[in-house]
Amino acid sequence: MAFFAIIMGVLLALAAIVMLGVSVYVGHKLTRPPRKPVDMQPKDYGLERFENVLFKSRDHETLLSGWYFSAEENGWKANGMSLVMAHGYSQNRQEPHLPALALASRLVAAGFHVLMFDFRNAGKSGGNITTVGYHEKLDLLGAVDFAAGRSADGPIGLIGFSMGAATALLAAAEDERIRAIVADSPFYSLREYLMENMPRWTNLPHIPFTWLILRIIPLMLKVDINRINPWQAIERIMPRPILFIHGTADETIPHENSQRLLAKADDARAQLWLVPKAGHVKSFATEPEQYGNRIISFFLEQTTKTPANA
Repeated sequence: MAFFAIIMGVLLALAAIVMLGVSVYVGHKLTRPPRKPVDMQPKDYGLERFENVLFKSRDHETLLSGWYFSAEENGWKANGMSLVMAHGYSQNRQEPHLPALALASRLVAAGFHVLMFDFRNAGKSGGNITTVGYHEKLDLLGAVDFAAGRSADGPIGLIGFSMGAATALLAAAEDERIRAIVADSPFYSLREYLMENMPRWTNLPHIPFTWLILRIIPLMLKVDINRINPWQAIERIMPRPILFIHGTADETIPHENSQRLLAKADDARAQLWLVPKAGHVKSFATEPEQYGNRIISFFLEQTTKTPANA
């Protein structure tokens, strides 16, 4: 019996070591998605004039890379508002499935200055870890600082996609210069989202791996994922307007996430456009004309208001 107990103890210890090792490996992979190249050309989308820009994250350390498009330099009358675009997890400024440059071209033609940039550990930016909103919030605030400086402190709007949408809500809660937000396919709570989707991402059993991974990742990153909660940001954003956009066929982040976020907002200051049959961050690709018209009208309305009334 004693020998059997020793063998069982050794086997359980080995199993625990294997499960821990697998969890560490998965955590490492999830927080270090491979960079995608920045290989699209703005000129192919009618944006003839642009600047390659570098600026620092609000952490004052991480150097971020992007494109800045001036409405005037591209031959359009500026309306005074700057829009900052925030990409999703494992993507970069291009968001090729949109593609983001096609949307940026429409926005510049409507008179907006546009800043597209890569979050840390993406595209051409610095950093080697992705935190799904925790440090990316500082990156987006750094982008807001840059855009505000280039547009004589004119109003700022954010357009975020997936992780970028959630990050836009987190950033807007901390910077009142952000006049309005378009949040395309945001998640409601990062912990809740990971709890529901980890098995699909990793192809590992929910028990015990989801529990292990969600405890290992915060230790690896030195972040508290319980603080990445867009729903908690909504109250601090109000009364500034938010336009949520979500595809009804989104299986990555179901549209109920946006519906729940909308429920946290003032009905008069937030709205939700559900796009039938659109998948994850596919609303622009599904309804490009309506998508462009909606967000242009949404942001143009803010250019006619003072911050106190916005």
